[in-house]
Amino acid sequence: MANASRVFDAQLARTTPGTVVIEGKRISAIWPAGRRDWPADARVIDVGGKTVLPGLIDLHVHLTYPDSDTPIDRQASEGDGVLRGVRNLRWMLEAGITSVRDLNGVSDAPYVLADWSAANRIPAPRVFTAGHIITGTGGHATERPVSPSHGPDFAWERDGADAWRSAVRETFKRGASVIKVASHFSPEEIAAAVDEAHRLGLKVTCDCETVYTAIAVDAGVDIIEHPLPRTDETIRAMAKHRTAAVPTLQVYQNVLDRAGGFYGSTSRRFTLTAQADFDVFRKMKAAGIVMGVGTDTIGDANQLIPNVYLAELQWFIRGGYSAAEALRAATLTNARILDMDDRLGSISSGKLADIVVVDGRPDLDIEALRRVDKVFRDGILLVDGGQILVPRHQARPLTKAPPFDTVR
Repeated sequence: MANASRVFDAQLARTTPGTVVIEGKRISAIWPAGRRDWPADARVIDVGGKTVLPGLIDLHVHLTYPDSDTPIDRQASEGDGVLRGVRNLRWMLEAGITSVRDLNGVSDAPYVLADWSAANRIPAPRVFTAGHIITGTGGHATERPVSPSHGPDFAWERDGADAWRSAVRETFKRGASVIKVASHFSPEEIAAAVDEAHRLGLKVTCDCETVYTAIAVDAGVDIIEHPLPRTDETIRAMAKHRTAAVPTLQVYQNVLDRAGGFYGSTSRRFTLTAQADFDVFRKMKAAGIVMGVGTDTIGDANQLIPNVYLAELQWFIRGGYSAAEALRAATLTNARILDMDDRLGSISSGKLADIVVVDGRPDLDIEALRRVDKVFRDGILLVDGGQILVPRHQARPLTKAPPFDTVR
């Protein structure tokens, strides 16, 4: 039980006094302030003066991409990718992030991390993964200059509707829980991918720009990543089709601040500015488009956690969200985009006990998220005092004792 002074209600975007009751991996009740008739054997964690939140969710990460410490000949190594992912997931968990959506990585490393996280074999957020990007020949993340991270270990180039349908099936077979596509593509290709994914019960998210965004929305994709250029007509179509958006404003600001422009992708040789990106964000908000929080954290950017996540929330606030509304986007709205709001995203009876305790009032000042004290995932306390907890290994007994006396 977490005996708290403030519990954040993600539905109403406000805090109320109360106590959160956890049984096993689920939240069993939220008691009103002052109730103290818990069982004598209950473990009570007094977090008075702190705020209890649903676990934060990051809808756009790349856990396994190489960083500047990765030798060129190891960039396509699945093993190296898994180890980088374990490290990056630890940093995210310390920041209060209890679920992430990984939108492509090296070989089968994302699927491995998703499996190990789901089984609680490592201290980590739960991982929903796309595995590989699906794009047309020469599409995003496959362009020159050729490098290991711009090749078939990270993105699949496919041509023709049947090939796109087959690629969706293959990622599903490997363990994908979402399908990621990227421009460029033909209307027939994207339509086939969306049709196949929806038949399999998976959502489709698209990393695309200009005319490709319009084609993707018309084909029925569920989510558009990034604030890339699109027309007002496309924004109206997104609202009409209820296409969600994950803007990732801060990552483009980062690139523009560092390089002065976006030069690393031949599919994106257009004028891209922070103001143009922000204009797209504001137009989407005005149109009533559901927008989730994602960072596009990749490579060395993982070392910036939690700054990248807080920066994205600050962009939301600059765009007209209150701090509490930004928190709702980071929790309940994100869970809805994942199709997991029946189990995640709010502190509600019956939901999984993914809970964060913060020293401060992030519903009033988002910067308070820097002071994460405790993190529970599936009811397991994984971060305490801001530090990862790794329980001591409990050895299993031998089937049969040795046939001799032990030395004492």
